[in-house]
Amino acid sequence: MRTLDLWDDFVNVVEQARSDGEVRTMVFEAGERPDLAAAALRAARKVPELSEIPTVVTLPPRQITSFDPASGFDDFIVMPCVPAELYARIRALEWRRSEFATEERLKIGALLVDRAAHEVSVEGRRVTLTAKEFALLAFLAANRGRVFSRETLLARVWGSRYEGGARTVDIHVRRLRAKVGDALPLETLRGAGYKLRAPSDPAKSR
Repeated sequence: MRTLDLWDDFVNVVEQARSDGEVRTMVFEAGERPDLAAAALRAARKVPELSEIPTVVTLPPRQITSFDPASGFDDFIVMPCVPAELYARIRALEWRRSEFATEERLKIGALLVDRAAHEVSVEGRRVTLTAKEFALLAFLAANRGRVFSRETLLARVWGSRYEGGARTVDIHVRRLRAKVGDALPLETLRGAGYKLRAPSDPAKSR
């Protein structure tokens, strides 16, 4: 973690990250000027290496009412605070954005797919899916970054004996998008099929 002054040169932050390791979290000390903190954050977001880094702004109690919740920060903390509280908030932000895959669980940002329990949650909120909706999501998550045609998805998720048409896949994709929302990085590739976007893939319209 590095605490940033409002006047820091973010190019230097990137250079330090390249030499010392990745930047995991940025903490902005707003002091009496939360508006300057928001401007500094906008400047940091223009640097590609910092565009998705979790951010926290620190505020004195008298500035809470002046802080705009839509300023772009992921979280804020009132000063003075104990280091343990700041650490806990940073860990929570890192968990929200983290990604991992085990035999039982797959985490994609805010989306958590628990294959053992057959449960899906977004930021801790459980999402109710049908058996086939869950099976489709789990399959795409386990094969993230790969493109699958509708016919392949029918065979792999519904089974070779299923007699319905490819339209079934489209219907279930629409339902998944409606239930999971923006936490689902699922793309439609015209003429090819569907792909759950990998972290290295640029974001595209769905």
